[in-house]
Amino acid sequence: MTQDDTKIQLSNGLWVMLKEIHTAPLISHWIWYRVGSRNESTGETGISHWVEHMQFKGTPSFPAGVLDKAISRDGGVWNAFTYLDWTTYFETMPADKIELCLQLEADRMCNSLFDPTEVESERTVIISELEGSENEPRVRLSRVVQRSSFHHHPYRNQIIGSLDDLDTITRDDLFAHYRQYYVPNNALLSIAGDFHTDEMLALVRKYYENIPMGDVPSYKPMSESFLESQKILELRGPGETMYLKIAYRSPAASHDDFFAYTVLDSLLTGPTNLNMFGGGISNKTSRLYRALVEKELAISVNGGLQATIDPFIDEIAITVHPNQNPEVVLRAVDQEIDYLQNTLVSEDEIARAAKQARALFVYGSENISNQAFWMGFSEMFDSYAWFQSYVDRIAAITPQDVQRIAQTYFRPSSRVIGVYLPEPEKGKEE
Repeated sequence: MTQDDTKIQLSNGLWVMLKEIHTAPLISHWIWYRVGSRNESTGETGISHWVEHMQFKGTPSFPAGVLDKAISRDGGVWNAFTYLDWTTYFETMPADKIELCLQLEADRMCNSLFDPTEVESERTVIISELEGSENEPRVRLSRVVQRSSFHHHPYRNQIIGSLDDLDTITRDDLFAHYRQYYVPNNALLSIAGDFHTDEMLALVRKYYENIPMGDVPSYKPMSESFLESQKILELRGPGETMYLKIAYRSPAASHDDFFAYTVLDSLLTGPTNLNMFGGGISNKTSRLYRALVEKELAISVNGGLQATIDPFIDEIAITVHPNQNPEVVLRAVDQEIDYLQNTLVSEDEIARAAKQARALFVYGSENISNQAFWMGFSEMFDSYAWFQSYVDRIAAITPQDVQRIAQTYFRPSSRVIGVYLPEPEKGKEE
């Protein structure tokens, strides 16, 4: 932490991170809960995401419909996200209106209603969302690839949950999940913007410190060995486009290998943006873009490295050129990976890939909302020191590091390959 940053823990276990930024009269307020799809088991998949939806359905002090009006009336924006490892809620407001956010989120931490009528309404909404996405080939393909990439780790499950579980989860199940995980000693508050630390800390204590602690299940690190053999999955369905997805096991974000993997990811497919608010940069200098898109084997190629608590998957997503077939594309991918495993890439190429990864990281770290985001996000899988040291650790990666990562993680014998093959619609066959 710098002299403008503060990190303290309140008496009820809530961690608070504050960062003064006096460049604009704005404050961004994020409350993070250490609960996501990783904390779910069979029979309750999707429950964390559903609880997030219910947090917008009101408390006695902020009835449903009042929340959005209260934020927008004061010129603010707000949203929420459920992920594998965490759930977060944020508001970015004019600096003189930020007390509303503290009041609102402290209230939602313990007083959400979970009205049975609203529960059933959201069941319909979420199931419709799930079923609607089944019409998107890339989503279907990602789901089967992700599930097949793990034997038992909850990372194999979709954040939105399964239809069977969404049909049977009850209001009491949702409320019990909420009461178990939405407690101050399972949460972290990150606030950045135009405030004075002493004054903001007083407001935080006013609204949050009297909320009682809860009995949170202890976290047990979960890991799985690499898959023992390659899996090839084939999906068929409507459409005109072929898709190819290749999933390799990637390291946990806290692992030293993650930084060298990040450079390899940038080198191979172009840098992945870890920040949901950041933009992207061109991947046209990446090896797979040149090998696939420029040679008209594919329409597009992208990587999917994620920062997670436990080892997850890096998914290479390819839109196959209509005049090609997935087998030819896969051979071209394997040629590039084989090269990286058996040849030291030049210092210049590594430097360019590292520069692109650093640039994307910096672009996604600039504004006030991003600063508050990174304080909390990095603490969900490691610590804020991870964020602060990121640029230097990326810059230190060598060609030998990249080759070792390619040899360790890009194993053809332990990957999952998913292929989507379109079928002509009935009545349109030639």
